[in-house]
Amino acid sequence: MAFASSISHSLQGTALSRDVLYPTTKIYPSQLSIPQSSPISKKERKLLSFHIRASVTDGRESSIEKQEPSVENVPFPKGDSWSVHKFGGTCVGSSQRIRNVAQIIVDDDSERKLVVVSAMSKVTDMMYDLIYKAQSRDDSYIAALDSVLEKHKLTAVDLLEGEDRAVFLSRLYHDINNLKAMLRAIYIAGHATESFTEFVVGHGELWSAQMLASLVRKNGVDCNWMDARDVLIVNPTGSDQVDPDYLESEKRLDNWFSQNPSKTIIATGFIASTPQNIPTTLKRDGSDFSAAIMGALVKARQVTIWTDVDGVYSADPRKVSEAVVLKTLSYQEAWEMSYFGANVLHPRTIIPVMRYDIPILIRNIFNLSAPGTMICRPLVNEFEDGQGMESFVKGFATIDNLALVNVEGTGMAGVPGTASDIFSAVKDVGANVIMISQASSEHSVCFAVPEKEVDAVAKALQSRFRQALDAGRLSQVAVIPNCSILAAVGLKMASTPGVSATLFNALAKANINVRAIAQGCSEYNITVVVKREDCVRALRAVHSRFYLSRTTIAMGIVGPGLIGGTLLDQLRDQAAVLKEKFNIDLRVMGITGSRRMLLSDMGIDLSRWRELEKEIGQVADLGKFVQNVHGNHFIPNTVLVDCTSDSGIASHYYDWLRRGIHVITPNKKANSGPLDQYLRLRALQRQSYTHYFYEATVGAGLPIISTLQGLLETGDKILQIEGIFSGTLSYIFNNFIGTQSFSEVVVEAKEAGYTEPDPRDDLSGMDVARKVIILARESGLKLELSDIPIENLVPEPLKVSASAEEFLQQLPQFDQDMANKRQDAEDAGEVLRYVGVVDVVNQRGAVKLGRYKKDHPFAQLSGSDNIIAFTTERYKQQPLIVRGPGAGAQVTAGGIFSDILRLASYLGAPS
Repeated sequence: MAFASSISHSLQGTALSRDVLYPTTKIYPSQLSIPQSSPISKKERKLLSFHIRASVTDGRESSIEKQEPSVENVPFPKGDSWSVHKFGGTCVGSSQRIRNVAQIIVDDDSERKLVVVSAMSKVTDMMYDLIYKAQSRDDSYIAALDSVLEKHKLTAVDLLEGEDRAVFLSRLYHDINNLKAMLRAIYIAGHATESFTEFVVGHGELWSAQMLASLVRKNGVDCNWMDARDVLIVNPTGSDQVDPDYLESEKRLDNWFSQNPSKTIIATGFIASTPQNIPTTLKRDGSDFSAAIMGALVKARQVTIWTDVDGVYSADPRKVSEAVVLKTLSYQEAWEMSYFGANVLHPRTIIPVMRYDIPILIRNIFNLSAPGTMICRPLVNEFEDGQGMESFVKGFATIDNLALVNVEGTGMAGVPGTASDIFSAVKDVGANVIMISQASSEHSVCFAVPEKEVDAVAKALQSRFRQALDAGRLSQVAVIPNCSILAAVGLKMASTPGVSATLFNALAKANINVRAIAQGCSEYNITVVVKREDCVRALRAVHSRFYLSRTTIAMGIVGPGLIGGTLLDQLRDQAAVLKEKFNIDLRVMGITGSRRMLLSDMGIDLSRWRELEKEIGQVADLGKFVQNVHGNHFIPNTVLVDCTSDSGIASHYYDWLRRGIHVITPNKKANSGPLDQYLRLRALQRQSYTHYFYEATVGAGLPIISTLQGLLETGDKILQIEGIFSGTLSYIFNNFIGTQSFSEVVVEAKEAGYTEPDPRDDLSGMDVARKVIILARESGLKLELSDIPIENLVPEPLKVSASAEEFLQQLPQFDQDMANKRQDAEDAGEVLRYVGVVDVVNQRGAVKLGRYKKDHPFAQLSGSDNIIAFTTERYKQQPLIVRGPGAGAQVTAGGIFSDILRLASYLGAPS
């Protein structure tokens, strides 16, 4: 056949014109293989056969389409009367969706409308697959082509009726048979030229545009469809892109409009022609580019890109669930975000409309109530005083699967041409440089390339600089794999003080290590390179820090006993208020006891955590628990709250902090344990950006630790700290009055819930001693627990009692000794109080039963109150007193909660 012969000639290297691509070869109706089972009526089948016979000898400009009479010199009415719409493949993915598109076009009250439409969803990929299979001599290309035919035939049968259906189907069968012949030739040759490939893959747009135009006409709108290859002329470049020829395209548009005057035009996206009239495409994402070019050609009022998202998000919503839809973006901001991987627009799309200040509106076809995102020239008042920092940073984008290449050596400094040689070698292997960073010393140049290209780049550089490497002028060509880029985008960032500081502070506090930095003088973006595994966490951290989302913290609660359970209830009651008023989102990702644990990926429902623990709880595993809480990369910040008194749990603090996990605890074991372990823990905490808060270790909810730290940080010198640190012993000695015996008061305290299950744990003084050690170490003393003399209130014979019950039964035998001490104190006008003392001047501490005058602050206590007196250089004459409830689950949990909120403020929550 002449057609096959022409294809064969092209496959040998000759580029074909459109006349060759649409041959006049006669195609017989029997070749069209119209299935008898097709859902077409007999009348329509006859009508279809008529159109087929009329079309098979007319070439591309066949009578399939009813041509309007030629109208000469019809001026093209450019300007604001035109609105341009672009509908992507998802928007026209089914017959119902095409109906929705038609309705949007009909409802648009613009005077003139130009609609650019993509191929139906997945069709372009199917067309590329046809080429691949034919080249590979895979016979399944025939079945694959039949699938393409079936998809469009069924859609047309569902959408169109009568003449419209017959006209479209005749063209569809005509195109399919041409494609079948062409693919057969490609199958034989085992190769397809670029011209043939682009001709084949552009058919999806032709079919969707014709169906949509017919449907719009069916709705009563005067409408013509445009094969964009008749109008758009582009010049291919060497970088798999094309440059529009606007002058020639304008001429052809004027000519097309004079032949097809209409107020509504349905145009094909993605496809165009070269100046030699050879079909080509605008490459991937070309439909958006088509719409922008058309908008520029007609000088449209606006270009609306219809898609399946509500607009442009401040970050990828698949990675940042709290990402927000941006109301506006400047052209430059959209350009930057799209370059760095954001699902916005291809950067090429923005160039045509920028020339004429034509705004682009991103809309969601599946959510017409969403206003979308407007991409336009910055508004005059966008950067007025009083705008928040988020006004300057619009959004964040990431690129994954990168590697850093670092070329360094003293021989680079001051040597002209080194950078040129580096990037010349990179160009020679065809690698794409994503980001470049060079130190001002010229000692090193590092740049990011796709990971799949880094081996070739490294080899090229090693070869190019072999002599310099051997001579020592260059020290190394190093490759750092597994990297990602995080870009912050926004106008005026560089000229706004504090933006960079805020960005890097957020990364540091999320324990993210930055490997390279780049910031152009354009002021539109700040780019950092991080480890791939840190990328999502880094994205969440910076997004949260700029108030584009809540400050979100993943929490793990260890020990859901009395204190831990109370804390969980407090979190439950306050969660909504924290979100609404303070932008703090506290998500408990795990709760573990010694036997059972409850885990969640998104956050446990705290209104039901007790029931859920019973229903879906699992065997406790601390390692798995920590991994679940910390391993969620969608939340940048992690805190583990240890509500136990377990030294085994405390031994994990160092490892948790080292891994970037913040720790909050009322557990005294870590800070009062072996001195070397304590010093190691604090050194790690101070040199990292992880936080370790332990206010509730001394005085429950009282601000004792923070008061001491405040005094030291402001330059005061601590002389002595003395206090009643045990709420239990405070209660006992506040009530050890009159004729009541000591043992009776102890039983009363236990029944009231003030003591440990075994009161000896309180009476031993060890709890007070641990608090003394904590305060001593906080004051700078290097003391061990064994250095503290402790006055133990448990009678020596009862220390070995088998149980708490046995101890309480035998305690009355020793009441007389304590009664004598009380009487001696009363005779001297004093009271007994069990105190801890930190003598900073003499570098020692003590726990003892002391006597105080009745007018002393320690004698004025009631209930289980604690009281602590700080004697310092500033407060030497009158000690600084902190007094209040120092025991009980509510106040202790409240102290822990306060530390959690302090952590949130450090991590970016508004204070």
